[in-house]
Amino acid sequence: MFIEIIKLILYISLIIIISKYMLVKILRNLAQSLNLKAQTVGNIAGIATSIPELFTVCLSSLVGLSSTSVFNIISSNVINFIQYLGAIILNKNLKVLKNKALKIDLAIVIITILLPIYILKSNVESKLYTAFFLIFLFMFFYKINSNAHKLYLEKYDKQIEKDLEKQYNEEKKWKMGKTKLIVKYVTYLILIGILLFFIGNRLSNNLEGLCYIFNVPQYIIGILLGFGTSIPELITFFEAQKTKVNKQDERLGVIEATNNLLTSNCLNLFIIQAIGIIISIII
Repeated sequence: MFIEIIKLILYISLIIIISKYMLVKILRNLAQSLNLKAQTVGNIAGIATSIPELFTVCLSSLVGLSSTSVFNIISSNVINFIQYLGAIILNKNLKVLKNKALKIDLAIVIITILLPIYILKSNVESKLYTAFFLIFLFMFFYKINSNAHKLYLEKYDKQIEKDLEKQYNEEKKWKMGKTKLIVKYVTYLILIGILLFFIGNRLSNNLEGLCYIFNVPQYIIGILLGFGTSIPELITFFEAQKTKVNKQDERLGVIEATNNLLTSNCLNLFIIQAIGIIISIII
């Protein structure tokens, strides 16, 4: 069993390293090359940092470990929220959270923590209607998030676009040309996806061995996966704020980090968990 645990740590570490140093970086660069707003950059970072959860939840479901996937989502979303608060506090940006749009975003984040606990206690994680309900909630909360930002952050949009354009045009890589950069980043993303797929297959076999051969409880594996797959979010939360030096930049960093958190947690629960449920039912 010791060797299997070492393998588990190794595979999770590989997924984290690839996500942190390759996937997240390339997706952020792609967003910046397109000269996107802080909110959109945060959303893209959230998608990137949810890739490890997508692999672990799908692979857990494929080998019949549905409870593991639920515990993975619960622990990931809780840890994401704690890491986000830590990054905000350490960067002394709590005052920015007074904005109503960000308050609404954080309220949705709290729901993404409480709802999976209810799902687990109600024993409905293997019901097909649960998957469709989660997808519906994703669209519902996405609409709330979009409207809230239009109402309470729209006045900052022009300044945000100006700041981002100035920042990215100053970078040397911008001289390569936008089209060339986009093609390069998309190519890298495809190669990274293939690499993660092969590592994910190894992780799947490892999870099956731990649960069925060595009788390790699913909740323990789920929590361990949650810790491991939440590390990319920790990196991006700090990265969004570390270069912000004035009041406008502080706001940009918090908006980016908050949307990173919101997108990551919502994808984890409403989309990735729904996919895991559908896979479990099919298998």
